[in-house]
Amino acid sequence: MTEVAGNTLVDGRYRVLRRIGSGGMADVYCAEDTHLGRQVALKVLHRRFAQDQEFVERFRREAKSAAGLNHPNVVGVFDRGEHEGTYYIAMEFLEGRTLKDIVTAEAPLAQERVIDIGLQILQAAGFAHSHGVIHRDFKPHNVIVDEAGHAKVTDFGIARAGASEMTETGSIMGTAQYLSPEQAQGHAVTASSDIYSIGVMLYEMLAGRLPFDGDSAVAVALKHLSEQPVPISQWRPDVHPALEAVVMAALVKDPAHRWQSAEDLASGLEAARTQIESGANGGQDTAGFAAIPMPVADETAPTQLAGAPPPVVEDPEHDRERRWPWYAIGALALALVAVLAYLILSGVLATDKKQVPRVTGKQLVEARAIMERAGFDVETERVQSEQPFDQVLDQDPNGGEEADAGSKVTLEVSGGPGEVLVPAVEHLTEVQAVREIHKAGLEVTTDPEFSDKVKKGFAIRTVPKEGASVTKGTRVRLLVSQGPEQVSVPDVTGLSRDSAESRLRDAHLAVEVDEQDSEDVPEGDVISQDPAAGAKLPRGSTVKITVSTGKPQVTVPDVVGMKESKANSALSKAGLTPVRQEREVTDPTQDGVVIEERPSSGSQVDKGSQVTIVVGVLKQDDTLAPAPAPESP
Repeated sequence: MTEVAGNTLVDGRYRVLRRIGSGGMADVYCAEDTHLGRQVALKVLHRRFAQDQEFVERFRREAKSAAGLNHPNVVGVFDRGEHEGTYYIAMEFLEGRTLKDIVTAEAPLAQERVIDIGLQILQAAGFAHSHGVIHRDFKPHNVIVDEAGHAKVTDFGIARAGASEMTETGSIMGTAQYLSPEQAQGHAVTASSDIYSIGVMLYEMLAGRLPFDGDSAVAVALKHLSEQPVPISQWRPDVHPALEAVVMAALVKDPAHRWQSAEDLASGLEAARTQIESGANGGQDTAGFAAIPMPVADETAPTQLAGAPPPVVEDPEHDRERRWPWYAIGALALALVAVLAYLILSGVLATDKKQVPRVTGKQLVEARAIMERAGFDVETERVQSEQPFDQVLDQDPNGGEEADAGSKVTLEVSGGPGEVLVPAVEHLTEVQAVREIHKAGLEVTTDPEFSDKVKKGFAIRTVPKEGASVTKGTRVRLLVSQGPEQVSVPDVTGLSRDSAESRLRDAHLAVEVDEQDSEDVPEGDVISQDPAAGAKLPRGSTVKITVSTGKPQVTVPDVVGMKESKANSALSKAGLTPVRQEREVTDPTQDGVVIEERPSSGSQVDKGSQVTIVVGVLKQDDTLAPAPAPESP
């Protein structure tokens, strides 16, 4: 992967300011659109994928799919193009956090907040679906929420508009934790598949955890296919039953029995919000659920005969003498036939009987859905029990019996063994915290969480929080400190100072800068770093980098007036290289003496630089030369 350096001008238009994120497929940069004078998010495909036609096709399809979706809850796409052998998309730049960051830091979220965010996501989904675009990878990582709570959906990287020529592998791409069962099987993907993924997101926001997790993507996908999610109320007893029912109905395995559209699920959330705001307890009162349009198949009952007046049996001979017995028996039979006809026509006997499903032992949400699909109304009676909360203990009529279609079936539902308070365990060791929670009559699941404040191995907090009143036997989530988050130190040796500091800050590390002369490393580049690349450090730790100030500077010594040999020695001692030049002189005192130097004394030059010294050479006078000796005879 080759990073786009800061200040790079992409495609002659987008000036890169800084990197703001990185994924498996592309890097995202904050850049300035020099044509329009606005900031954009520039998504640049990793160069190693630029030669892979499938990845390029996905990348181009993202731009094409999203560019056609102009909606307040969809991140806008402005432009796309090529840059140095790879591809980019210019998108709307958003200030805010991903929904995943919010869930990690704050979950479980308030029910009203979950409904509000969920409705915005569904508006984006519904708009995309109405334009023939299925997102196929809804997850909280792809939702940006600003400070005002406004949510926008991004990353249509594996969206599909209409028919696609992608391979089978491409058709089931997505994130395992949020994958619908049909996607996991490689089956056809519809709008209902997006509904399932959004249901997982709603579950995670409410429960503070995913419905399914595992050691590998395959393990998680198998759970989506074969396991029922644990009811949200097991993790969060304060969740309103109406809201729980709406979310759990989005997680039904069979797409045909799931919410069929984003608009349907949104209507369910709105109805649940109405009940929450009114204080109605949907789990205790079947009337409360009547306002929520649950996604179950309608079953049309057989048409019953309308009432009609009974035929009149007249006996004009009632004042006459009594007839013989056979006539009386005949009249009685006619009267009986008339009464039966009246009863049938009035609907008294025209009942439509159905077999009552057996739901004893099932969770209330599942049991209610089964009963409603079978055409029965549900009424619940909550009783104290050692059985799990919301488990159906008994039913009336019993399973297998016949009852009138549309009649009520009363479910006796476990309310748990009573209420207890979640104990305070903050700053206890994990073992001590688990012991205290068990002592309070609660179950516990431990989850790791990074913390800069709580020592590794000690309890940070519980969900629900300490002091909360919950049903005895409820499973409490215990967050245990893993100490500060460990991050890997990137390699910044040889980078410019600005690039090195930017990369370290992207890795959530602080920077300390030292400067040092260097004859080998250009000025402004990093000579070395401490710790070395690849070292693991707590998030926020400081990495020291040494930046070159270029070759060391030395001062040219004053050698004018010195004999040549002494001048050479002085210059060499200063780290400079003398270069000799001659000049004729007539003054005998300047013979063999330095009469000039360049650069002049006191100048600052790079160590090892050449200094020219001009040495005086005495000029010979021919008039003073001795006469030649006479020749011998």
